[in-house]
Amino acid sequence: MTNETPESNAPVTSSSLEEIVKPLIADLLYPSESDEPIFFTQCYLKQEAPLTGSQIEEWLMLPPSVFVEEIPEEEFWKPVTTVEEWYEEEEKKRTETFCKLKQVIEQHLSVRQVFRVGDSEIDVYLLGRTVEGDRAGLKTKVVET
Repeated sequence: MTNETPESNAPVTSSSLEEIVKPLIADLLYPSESDEPIFFTQCYLKQEAPLTGSQIEEWLMLPPSVFVEEIPEEEFWKPVTTVEEWYEEEEKKRTETFCKLKQVIEQHLSVRQVFRVGDSEIDVYLLGRTVEGDRAGLKTKVVET
């Protein structure tokens, strides 16, 4: 992991945010019934207002039959930033990395929203606005049967 990060208050572009996030998500898996990798993602939607589920459907070119819902951002972070008393070293290290990732996302993205797309194999997008007005964030998958 590189120690080169922008000044804590310095605004970053989508591409520089990606460079900050990449080392954090390199080997990080989001836990569910199947642990899944996390990816940096960008979205062309630039309006200042929060995104809607129908805009996500359009962005992802989804058929109307695919379910899209917005959930509170805390529902994305709570399962991965809470240290359980039974955690061993590996789980504690993963939680620490997720806490760092959360801090970076909160520091550099405003108007953050989380969308769940699908039913049992669910794509999860955490998107926010960069200082440039672009939408960027994280994408992963959760499996719920």
